[in-house]
Amino acid sequence: MDQESAAWVGDLAAGSPTRDAAAARLHALLLRLTRAECGRRKAMIPVRAREELDDLCVQAANDALLGILRKLPDFRGEARFTTWACKFAIFEISTRLRRHAWRQRQLTTDERIWESLPDSAPTALAVLQGSETLARLRHAVREDLTDRQRQVFQAAVLQEVPIDVLAERMNSTRGAVYKILHDARAKLRRALARGERQEERR
Repeated sequence: MDQESAAWVGDLAAGSPTRDAAAARLHALLLRLTRAECGRRKAMIPVRAREELDDLCVQAANDALLGILRKLPDFRGEARFTTWACKFAIFEISTRLRRHAWRQRQLTTDERIWESLPDSAPTALAVLQGSETLARLRHAVREDLTDRQRQVFQAAVLQEVPIDVLAERMNSTRGAVYKILHDARAKLRRALARGERQEERR
């Protein structure tokens, strides 16, 4: 462990007389980082929602600091302490910004999402080639997926809703949403493969 990192760990240790002062210094560092990251990602936030960004930065810095203090015994010095600590802040502000960006946006859970694809989500469907494949995919989504799988697939893939935002909206967990999405994609791959084989036989 380098000397600076060792100093941080010693100053932040439970029972250290310098813990409060070190925590205040670290919080200031984390807050600068969250504000810089927020500025870098500001374009993803609707204009009407930008008034609350500084509050998000403070909340992210607060939670990052708590996470660092909780995980301090796990720090092994494989990276500089400040590098390790900054990862907590990046995670916290990134999560908050994704949720904030989607806070007032609605999830489309019906067929209307397909009508907007050519204009709004070309990158989400870059792997699809031509209208026939899109038609087969649309049919497979409608016929082969459960309601839950259809909801997750359309939101995560077509609308590009972040998984953590989707999990929050569905009162679920990231792991559960990932599992639903994985199963939905597997079903769709099988359905598309069947469709291609049927086309070849014609």
